[in-house]
Amino acid sequence: MNTDRGSAADTLVVACPVDSALNRVPRARLGGDPKCGTCHSPLFQGRTVALTAANFDRHTLRSELPIVIDFWAAWCGPCRMMSPSFEAAAAQLEPRVRMAKLDTEAEPALAARFAIRGIPSMILIRRGVEIARTSGAMSTAAIVQWVEQALARA
Repeated sequence: MNTDRGSAADTLVVACPVDSALNRVPRARLGGDPKCGTCHSPLFQGRTVALTAANFDRHTLRSELPIVIDFWAAWCGPCRMMSPSFEAAAAQLEPRVRMAKLDTEAEPALAARFAIRGIPSMILIRRGVEIARTSGAMSTAAIVQWVEQALARA
């Protein structure tokens, strides 16, 4: 783990979107293009992260960055329709929020863990705790508004 100096209140643990390594980033540097201490990739790339069973806990439990997960499947028309909007929302919401996609067909156990009954569904998680959930396809503006309102309530 990258160990930049600073108190715990001044830093945030962030999972790398490329290799899922955990990095301690000073809050003041979140918008300054921080890099992963392991693979040296940018920690914020303005696009979604693909979640799998292998990297799920690092991004949802161990990373301190709020994460919005889009539960989707390739056969789902509304999911495919919303995908560009969700990607555009990632560019607007980073580095405050990580946006991720989880393919419910490839990871049925994770979908079951969150009792996903319909897709697309989005869940906002902060430090391993679900703080908001919504279902149905949304525009970029609606996604951003939903995330900001959910964070403000939490």
